[in-house]
Amino acid sequence: MAIRIITDSAADYSAQEIEKRQIACIPMTVTFGDTEYLDGRDITKEQFFELLTNGSDFPRTSQPSPASFLEYFEAAKEAGDTVIAVLVSSALSGTFQNAVLAKSMAEYEDIFIIDSKIATLGMRILVDRAVRMRDRGCSPQEIVTEVEHLKPRLRLFAGLDTLEYLAKGGRLSKTAATLGNLANLKPIITFTQEGNVTLCGKQMGIRHACKQTAKLVMENEPDMNEPIYLLYSHEQKNCAAFHHALQKNGLKIDTPKVRGIGPIIGTHIGTNAFGIVYVAKETD
Repeated sequence: MAIRIITDSAADYSAQEIEKRQIACIPMTVTFGDTEYLDGRDITKEQFFELLTNGSDFPRTSQPSPASFLEYFEAAKEAGDTVIAVLVSSALSGTFQNAVLAKSMAEYEDIFIIDSKIATLGMRILVDRAVRMRDRGCSPQEIVTEVEHLKPRLRLFAGLDTLEYLAKGGRLSKTAATLGNLANLKPIITFTQEGNVTLCGKQMGIRHACKQTAKLVMENEPDMNEPIYLLYSHEQKNCAAFHHALQKNGLKIDTPKVRGIGPIIGTHIGTNAFGIVYVAKETD
């Protein structure tokens, strides 16, 4: 019996990272016009942002079907293996619900499906913890318990460079987006404990947005013994400015882990976003 760890492509792993961790990644679909791409297989991050910025079609994203999960679940059942699936927030996507449906179709109990309540690099922190525990020989229940314990401590703060893509995706009115862009308004977003994306600040200009985001991070102090990731979409310049703001606020990350986000989240936040994902200190 082995433990199989599964995630979805919203975790923004590269093919090399997936292979190194010996995990499976179920791809979501991103569609430009009439052309569908499997995220991470048919289209790279660079190709996606090229189409996003220079193409005529706005992308649509869709979750994996239950059949996509069922294939993995039935293979695990046949081998007598246990599956642990860490998936994108159910508040953002139907991926979690489709995996639950696939589990019922497989009629196999040794499948644990975890709603990460977050996306992108936050999912990575949870998956990486599960991988390390699997490699140490921990039991499935020990892994699931630890991942569930870690979930509420995850923090993600991100500053957006433009409101254009929120409007195109129908999450903001075109009028509000136009007025915001004219005022050089930069929204700051975070995830709630329920897994929803919410506005937690807004500033005029990237410099002030970086400063406010850094203050929000220091109010939710990171555990320096846990991973800290800086994130960006397409271009890194605003991420570099944010790193500088963090250092000025007392968070010293000499060699930060910097990762680019992919199509699933990039569709909604657009280019030149910056942010951070980390594990907050435990409270008494």
